[in-house]
Parts: sequence; C-alpha cells; structure tokens
Amino acid sequence: MKSKRQQEILRIIEAKDVETQDQLLSELKERGVHSTQATISRDIKELHLIKELTGSGTYKYAISDRKASLNFAGRLRTIFKEGVTSFDLAQNIVVIKTMPGLASAACAAIDGMEIGGLVGSLAGDDTALLIMRTNEAAAEFCSEIHKMLK
Repeated sequence: MKSKRQQEILRIIEAKDVETQDQLLSELKERGVHSTQATISRDIKELHLIKELTGSGTYKYAISDRKASLNFAGRLRTIFKEGVTSFDLAQNIVVIKTMPGLASAACAAIDGMEIGGLVGSLAGDDTALLIMRTNEAAAEFCSEIHKMLK
C-alpha cells in the first residue's frame, strides 16, 4: 500500500503542479488512494520531495535532484557498517574484511563517500583493497572506519 501510494504521489507531481498537501490528498483520492495528511507528510519526507519555485511565482512539490544519491549513499553506508568485520593497513593500502559476498558493496559504499586520498578500490568476495595516495591518508581513513563502525 505504501509503495503504491508513494509511486502515485510521484506520478501526480510529475503530471501537475501541486502546491499543498491538501491538493496532493485530493489528487490521491481522485485516483482511489485514501490517506491522511500525516501519512502524506511522512511520504513527502521519505521521498525527499522539495518545494521549488515555478515560473508563475508559486511553489510546487518536486523530486529533489539529490534524492537518488541520498538514498543510495545511506543504504551503502548501512551495508558498509553492517558488513565489515575487520580492517587493517599496510603503508598506503587499506585491507577491509567483510562478511562473505559483501566486499563489493563495501567498495561501492566507499567509492560513494568521495574520500580524499583514495586512488581506487578493488573487491573480491570478502576482502576489499583500497589504494590510498599516501600512508598518512591510509592511516586517517582507518581512523574514520573505526569511528564509523562504533
């Protein structure tokens, strides 16, 4: 039900300029989706909808340009936090051990974090290698991993 409602909200705001939650509720009702204002408010937050200025000087709900990256980065951080079992460094190389099958997800999470000093990453099944530009960058990143995993 929630997924259907949220998909319908996205269709509505793509097709029409919707200024208020009341308008959104009315549009949903016309399409056979009954909801409450509180639920719509939560949906707007979960969908990362924003209000943007229209050419006529009014505001409308719109999909944030950052929505996809915010959701993706958050999920990858969760995967990283839940999947990493240990880490260590050898000069400018950071070795991350993960649960089986999660090294690729850990590397994707790291790549999505835009870490300064990271040259590249390589993932196996349960081991990820991160090549850092300097030994100091590797040590600093290990410190960040330690904080993230607490």
